[in-house]
Amino acid sequence: MSRFALLAALAVALTALRGGTMIMEAAATDADLVAPPASQIVYDRNGAFLTQIARTTRDETGEKRIDYGYWPLERIPDRVAAATLALEDRRFYSHPGIDARAVLRALWDNLSHRRRMEGASTIAMQVARMQAPGARSYVNKFWEAATALSLVERNGHDATLAHYLRLAPYGLGSHGIAHAARFYFDKPVDDLSWAQVALLAAIPQSPGRMNITRESGLRLAKERARYAIAQLEQSAALDATQAEMARRELAAMKPFEAKRRPDMLHLALRYERLAREGRVHAASPYDQRIQATIDLSIERDAAQLARRYLSIFRNAGARQVAVMVAERGTNAVIADVGSADYNDPRAGAFDFTRVMRSPGSTLKPFIYALALERGAIKATDLLDDIPEGASGVANADGLYLGPMTPRQALANSRNVPATNLLRRVGLDANFAFLHELGLHNLETAPESFGVSMAIGALPTRLEDLMRAYAALADDGVMRGLSFARDEAPEPPRRVLSLDTARLVTSFLSDPQARLPSFPRYGPLEYPFAVAVKTGTSQNYRDAWTLAFSNKYVVGVWLGRGDANGMRGLAGANSAARLAHAVMAKLHGAKPGEIAPETFPPPPDLIAIDLCRADAGPTCAQTLREWVKPGEAATPAVASAPTQIEAALSDGPLVVATPEHNMHIWRNPEQPAHLNKLALKLVNGGKDVQIVWTVDGAPFTVAQADETVFWPMTPGAHRIQARLALAPVMSRPVRVIVE
Repeated sequence: MSRFALLAALAVALTALRGGTMIMEAAATDADLVAPPASQIVYDRNGAFLTQIARTTRDETGEKRIDYGYWPLERIPDRVAAATLALEDRRFYSHPGIDARAVLRALWDNLSHRRRMEGASTIAMQVARMQAPGARSYVNKFWEAATALSLVERNGHDATLAHYLRLAPYGLGSHGIAHAARFYFDKPVDDLSWAQVALLAAIPQSPGRMNITRESGLRLAKERARYAIAQLEQSAALDATQAEMARRELAAMKPFEAKRRPDMLHLALRYERLAREGRVHAASPYDQRIQATIDLSIERDAAQLARRYLSIFRNAGARQVAVMVAERGTNAVIADVGSADYNDPRAGAFDFTRVMRSPGSTLKPFIYALALERGAIKATDLLDDIPEGASGVANADGLYLGPMTPRQALANSRNVPATNLLRRVGLDANFAFLHELGLHNLETAPESFGVSMAIGALPTRLEDLMRAYAALADDGVMRGLSFARDEAPEPPRRVLSLDTARLVTSFLSDPQARLPSFPRYGPLEYPFAVAVKTGTSQNYRDAWTLAFSNKYVVGVWLGRGDANGMRGLAGANSAARLAHAVMAKLHGAKPGEIAPETFPPPPDLIAIDLCRADAGPTCAQTLREWVKPGEAATPAVASAPTQIEAALSDGPLVVATPEHNMHIWRNPEQPAHLNKLALKLVNGGKDVQIVWTVDGAPFTVAQADETVFWPMTPGAHRIQARLALAPVMSRPVRVIVE
């Protein structure tokens, strides 16, 4: 007996046995309407297709497959119902789930070798098969038929049809008519024309063969769609004019362009993760679109600039790059570049916006902010940049600039004042504050990092730095980063006072205060108001720049996926250049243009002018500072930065600097000519020549009262001074440079 003959007998038997047979009771256990959760389509803020969020299901052989869609219908559009039933089950509302007439007709066609557009499987039987896929066998066909009867009996015809329209495959992984309408025509299902409905209704019969992105598949789908239109015209669902218009529209259709996500896999994976975690939601269960905050044109620009600048720095050992851009005030992320290329074998699959890395000096602004909040310092105080009491921490250039205001110390990114300030406020307080800012989530003791957490020992992520700097930019109010229009927002909370946030912003946006460490008109200076901070981790493993203007927050990381360092690439000479290019592109800045804009000052403070330390007795150069009204009468004046004075006396040679057992962390944000360690004697004389040796080898000959500068190299070193013409030597001084 053929399959159709068996099915015919089955149809008659099951129809006769409806209502209480053992078969029906068993099949009733599968009579619930079950569908995979709906998956989303993600569009950028301008409506451009970004990606689809996939669901993993299993096919009839049990193999995993990636599918999309499964959108429910709020109601069944009349056109969709008419076209679907014309092709799949014309007597759907007149049979109980099995159409015995269709089975007998199929049997006759099978025996007479006739070909029809319609098969014997009803809508309900197809629902049963799609809910519980299995191999094509007589046993499974029997079970589908039994289940079909139970489905209709339990749920009714309308619900069964709606469920079919949620599960049916429409090609290229798309399931459900509502998803297919968006996927192919970018329309809500209610807005589909008769031709479009007929074309989609044709596909479920053979989604692989009727791939409408190919000429051959479209031709087959059109043939079946024309049959549907003929059936609809014959049943008076369409009049002659409507039918002719539908046929003309079908004839004019060209192969559809398959929607392909942009070449930004990290971005697609982020939205899949956000959806899985429940952080982004569709606006409606019947319209599963997610409106992303991403602007694909800005994303492409940022990615292109990232790759361009990475290519410049590859010869110095850079291998990967990450860039984030957010709107200031809303924290809406408009660009999110996780690596140069996901497929790059050099760690391209890592999303470096989310990888924990050493932040270098990028945490320093928050050390100063907490000190200002706690009243540990005022803007007019002087912070010592000298070796005494530096806890073994040295500046990257090996120099000490002497007393400096907080503005100068932060803008010059000096290590010694920052670590001393952290110690003054307290390890616990700073560790807790950085945790409150979301810059770490560690449960270890603060003592395990010590004061070095101010200069890069505490690992963090680019996206966490973006949020913390956005809080500075937003007058001390912290908000979460936003990736979708309908994302549930994180409640804003104040983490800094308005005065402190604006004061630190003024520190970071003052090009005069950056002197002498960062020359004017370099990559840290912009033709419009920008607050910027760079960072470099030990051995040049990471180069950072965080910057914000009145419109945007930009974060850049440059480095490697392995533990190796780059060669001389600091934040100021690499990441800062990329951040500058991105920010200029965002603002549409043209060469030579200067915008007369500034950041708003702290509202409760007043401005005074302080003499620069190197301004001379006439005070030709000043720094603008913001102070409380009561502090304006007697402002402190920064004294001249000096090296430690050398004593002039007879006696053995004694090295004044560096100190014995000094541990120097290089913060190579300084220009190369400043990346040196000062060598000085305590008791040098004017007319005495000495030889400085490093690791036993002569380095230079100098006067005993002269300060010389040794270009630092990583490692442990032994430094010593001896008289040029006598066997008199100083005690060796041991230093470790990292």
